[in-house]
Amino acid sequence: MPDDVVLPIPNLGLPQNLFVLSQPKLPHLHENARKELLAGIQADQMAPYYRLVTAAGALPLNQSLLDTMEQANKEELERLDKRLEEAKETEGESDIADALQARANHLTRIGDKERAAEAQKLAFEKTAGMGSRIDIVLTLARIGFFFGDFDVIKDNLAQAEELIEKGGDWDRRNRFKVYRGLHLLSIRQFKRGGELLLDALSTFTATEVVSYNDFVAYTIIAGVLTLKRVDLKKKLIEAPEVIQVLPELPTLSDLMKNLYGSHYDKFFVALATLEQSHLIPSRLLSPHARFYVREMRILAYSQLLESYRSLTLDSLARSFGVSVDFVDSELSRFIASGRLHCTIDKVNGVVVTNRPPLKNAQYETVIRQGDILLNAVQRLSKVLY
Repeated sequence: MPDDVVLPIPNLGLPQNLFVLSQPKLPHLHENARKELLAGIQADQMAPYYRLVTAAGALPLNQSLLDTMEQANKEELERLDKRLEEAKETEGESDIADALQARANHLTRIGDKERAAEAQKLAFEKTAGMGSRIDIVLTLARIGFFFGDFDVIKDNLAQAEELIEKGGDWDRRNRFKVYRGLHLLSIRQFKRGGELLLDALSTFTATEVVSYNDFVAYTIIAGVLTLKRVDLKKKLIEAPEVIQVLPELPTLSDLMKNLYGSHYDKFFVALATLEQSHLIPSRLLSPHARFYVREMRILAYSQLLESYRSLTLDSLARSFGVSVDFVDSELSRFIASGRLHCTIDKVNGVVVTNRPPLKNAQYETVIRQGDILLNAVQRLSKVLY
């Protein structure tokens, strides 16, 4: 296998399908997920993984299919073991390393977690090239992603980072950013994760861990939440890589452009659609769906309130396309938790914006520096005239 070819093993689309099947709230997605899961298992002859899936009740057990896949796995492993013995007897260290890697990749492909991890580690010990060693560690990280093992992911990403610092090439550095970014999103670190995904946007090659469209979707989801308004336009809305796939991601397009354009009623609709179509069905983002939606609402309220010293509840409700009672209830909750800096005057039906301490300090600094500048200009004008 050429050094620059990264095998998409294990198939990370399959645990996503398994996740969908485990969610009673997603019955409309079950049929397609079931078909794709079974097709993927058959394509890679994944007998060990098929046992896990059927034991969990996601698929019915087809004993004939299982027997066929197990026989194919056994024959392939025997062939690879024979090739390894031949390499040990008659060939050099590089050939032995290649044989070990082929055996490890087979176990990885069929979803045999423990044996695959052990075989990959053995191949790592016998592999000399830095690039190939990094690839093996990233494969171990993908095994962690596949089985949802955060300890495996964390440990191998840390090891990959150390190896890359010692001598990783450009391509592997960029692929590592995607791995790290996805892991950070999975543990709710949207800001740092989004930064890494943005860095890899123009150089994305990590199709073995995520498809390009899904990668762009994750980048937008993280960026809309964490980027400043000017950066949102520059880094996402106007990015050629994003523009290219936006027609295939209409909900994310609506979310991003309506937030930037201050069309808050349309933004709320897009956010609700995003929750149902991208967040809840996502194995990576589902645990953070409620958090994300709440933070996006706070962001939208803050963006509107920062533009005014006061607003009527009625105009605020119209801006977001919701009822006055809904806005009143939601703002009260966010104000009480210290997330919005404003007060509600229920008597007059007005929301009054308060400057937070940091904003106050910055405002006073600008006024003070402005006064100093005006005084200097006045003194200069007296000298000149």
